[in-house]
Amino acid sequence: MFRYNVRGENIEVTEAIRDYVEKKVGKLERYFSDVPNATAHINLKVYTEKTAKVEVTIPLPFLVLRAEETSPDLYASVDLVVDKLERQIRKFKTKINRKARETAIPDVRSQAIFVNGDAEEENGSELEIVRTKRLSLKPMDSEEAVLQMNMLGHNFFIFEDAETNGTSIVYRRKDGKYGLIETD
Repeated sequence: MFRYNVRGENIEVTEAIRDYVEKKVGKLERYFSDVPNATAHINLKVYTEKTAKVEVTIPLPFLVLRAEETSPDLYASVDLVVDKLERQIRKFKTKINRKARETAIPDVRSQAIFVNGDAEEENGSELEIVRTKRLSLKPMDSEEAVLQMNMLGHNFFIFEDAETNGTSIVYRRKDGKYGLIETD
């Protein structure tokens, strides 16, 4: 059984909203045989432009389920988030089953949390690498990396940080701003 931590930002979480969220997210429990101490963290946000954002994070052993969705209707956002999480679970289970068939040795640790046979495999959702690129990292600062990324029209750019000599990544966030990932 999941425990639920439902929080609201700019919205009062009524009993009706809490029940709806718990009922919908609770449907995911059928995919798991043993979920000790699993807490579903649900964050509901309502914005001034009359949109509702739902974020759900469920940390499990060997897997963290996380999805977020924004729409004009809070209940529709909950439905869309649960659909996303269900796809993630099916995709993960398909990957585990494929690995078990290929190696003939099942990964017992990650398969133990799933109920056998509850999720059908998704056809065509293989994680196949269809293209490989090689690149040499040019030393630059993060501002130059953002400019390079924008010139290329990409959503991320890998570069060698001139100050730290480490590999870093700049990326475009959903809100249009930029993020920086630095490696050790």
